[in-house]
Amino acid sequence: MTAESTERLVVIGGDAAGMSAASQARRLRRAGELEIVAFERGHFSSYSACGIPYWVGGDVEERDRLIARTPEEHRARGIDLRMRTEVTEIDVAAGRVRARDVDSGAESWTSYDKLVIATGARPIRPDMPGVDAPGVHGVQTLDDGQALLDSLARARGRRAVVVGAGYIGVEMAEALIRRGYEVTVVNRGTEPMTTLDADMGRLVREAMEGLGITMVGEAEVTKVLTGQDGRVRAVATEDAEYPADVVVLGIGVRPETALARAAGLPLGAHGGLLTDRAMRVRGHENIWAGGDCVEVLDLVSGQQRHIALGTHANKHGQVIGTNVGGGYATFPGVVGTAVSKVCDLEIARTGLREKDARRVGLQFETVTIESTSRAGYYPGASPMAVKMLAERRTGRLLGVQIVGREGAAKRVDIAAVALTAGLTVEQMTALDLGYAPPFSPVWDPVLVAARKAAAKIREPWDHAAD
Repeated sequence: MTAESTERLVVIGGDAAGMSAASQARRLRRAGELEIVAFERGHFSSYSACGIPYWVGGDVEERDRLIARTPEEHRARGIDLRMRTEVTEIDVAAGRVRARDVDSGAESWTSYDKLVIATGARPIRPDMPGVDAPGVHGVQTLDDGQALLDSLARARGRRAVVVGAGYIGVEMAEALIRRGYEVTVVNRGTEPMTTLDADMGRLVREAMEGLGITMVGEAEVTKVLTGQDGRVRAVATEDAEYPADVVVLGIGVRPETALARAAGLPLGAHGGLLTDRAMRVRGHENIWAGGDCVEVLDLVSGQQRHIALGTHANKHGQVIGTNVGGGYATFPGVVGTAVSKVCDLEIARTGLREKDARRVGLQFETVTIESTSRAGYYPGASPMAVKMLAERRTGRLLGVQIVGREGAAKRVDIAAVALTAGLTVEQMTALDLGYAPPFSPVWDPVLVAARKAAAKIREPWDHAAD
């Protein structure tokens, strides 16, 4: 204890997981019982990183609209939030952390009774010539987003290259198109959105090409070329060069766990911290972790995964804050639900892809159906494709992917609930979903896919082919 009757909670990271934990702990325990000190190395707290592409693209006009709670608001609620302060060491044995003021360089130690690690994730930045040149940007924080906007304002031309075609890559390609840029996306995979199977990713590629985006698949950027002024002028692959006045890295993220690794805390196969269901770091009674720096249980495969999403981070923070505050809460796991869009094309997925199911040794069947968002005769009905995976013999739902226009993406929530409940595709066909012609065909597209999957499961299969 840091004082005779007061415990100290130290939080590393001032965004979703960290400040949700701090805020929930403060609700449950008064300042006289629990002192809360939080460290954030950036300029902003409690903001929506998921909203950055929409700010860059102009859908969100002001940066501050992405900020849920400012440092001043946190301090007014009894949380000592220290901005522009980076934790550089965790001394587990002594129960303390070393922090450095980013601007002055001054360092100091702060002791803790309870510690929350919410260090987030860092963008993958490949080790190649020119990657640190002016005009090359990762997009993970509000500071990153502001730097990109400043770079766009300075750029001499209107050519952009996006490296990678995952969620960030696709969303940033749309943002740059909306900014009036000529956009090329260079992707290692055959199709964009590797969170989908390739047949569904093809639909995304066709839509992106329809917007005027140049898609370059099965290509890896090997270096960034610069001009005489040192700024980026192009990216190069083994076979070609692509002119660029600005480059955005959308290759993905990794857990930011260098501090945890140096402190000897347990990490998983994906580099994320390992916790129990209460989000307590395994083997450490008074240390919790949450957000993009942890690995979570996949409820469908039974394996640990790293999924960087704000939805999970906020839930982790609530669970941690409840437990630190003297209550009890758990985080059971995830099914891997995510949605995105490129202009008016909506993209959604939950559960396992084909390669995920194969990796964990599951035998499965797949079906793909085409339907519409509303009754076919109702104005505004738009097409969508639904792909469904179901386990052989049992018929257990394993995964769903949806690509379509307005009204498509959020239908994935039906499948997410079914996966969480462990429903079979046969059971799904009886779900009592809402129906009216402006909202859905009489058989919702997800249920059409479930009917087709259930029928396929009932068919005999060739055991010798397994």
